[in-house]
Amino acid sequence: MSKPSEQKPATAGAAKSTPAKKAAAAAKKTAPAKKATAPKKATAAKKATAAKKAAPAKKAAPESHTALVRRARRINRELAEVYSYAHPELDFENPFELLVATVLSAQTTDLRVNQTTPRLFAAYPTPEDLAAANPEEVEELIRPTGFFRAKTKSIMGLATALRDNHGGEVPGRIEDLVKLPGVGRKTAFVVLGNAFGVPGITVDTHFGRLVRRWKWTEETDPVKVEAAIADLFPKSEWTMLSHRVIFHGRRICHSRKPACGACPIADLCPSYGEGETDPEKAKKLLKYEMGGLPGQRLKPPPDYPGKAAPPLGAA
Repeated sequence: MSKPSEQKPATAGAAKSTPAKKAAAAAKKTAPAKKATAPKKATAAKKATAAKKAAPAKKAAPESHTALVRRARRINRELAEVYSYAHPELDFENPFELLVATVLSAQTTDLRVNQTTPRLFAAYPTPEDLAAANPEEVEELIRPTGFFRAKTKSIMGLATALRDNHGGEVPGRIEDLVKLPGVGRKTAFVVLGNAFGVPGITVDTHFGRLVRRWKWTEETDPVKVEAAIADLFPKSEWTMLSHRVIFHGRRICHSRKPACGACPIADLCPSYGEGETDPEKAKKLLKYEMGGLPGQRLKPPPDYPGKAAPPLGAA
């Protein structure tokens, strides 16, 4: 029979080994797994990708003058196909009527001018007649065009100048035209180009807006715009270029919401996307003959594909 003192060491040894095993097992459970480093690598990779995407893209090389000329002339050729019927949108029978109508077109539409001038020219068909008119009667006739008092002063003043200084004839030189009351370079080039066949660039609001959208120039002053565009095209193209650009601005490339999705030169336009790009929605933005509506002239040229505008007061 064993002595009680000989069994105590075995019991003590068993008591000591049990806490050690438990501690070891607990330490093993709480030790971080090797896979814990994987999320860190993934996070680092994502950060690197995000940083790469956020890095600024390299700027495209600026367009050379030669490339600009080629692109500008290609746009002009494309517009010539679309608007083969482009023309001045003011009704006129002679240089005097065109001169007066162009002065009246300031701050209003060509349509409103065309609806107004028949009565005016019926009453005062020549510069001599208009120069001798009663100002109040003229004001009443041109009232629909707006600013009728200032415009009356201008057209009666230019009629007087034509009578007194030019033998009742409209001069065919820009130097003489710009000296007439109410006549600036834009008006002068309209008359020279369409009544005398003298090439000129007409920088109106539509023309200026579009050539800046197309990055032909960044100039805003009409005289500087005129000079910049004249450098891109041969002189023989100036008058028709003006008509095509203005036609495009009135029908498709509008100021507030251009119809980009219906634009025939979208692939050449650096500003594509400023307006509606959905083709179906863009079609609804088209104006005049492009939208199946009447144009601005009551007496359009024979090759005009749209409808004639109605007279003043017509439904």
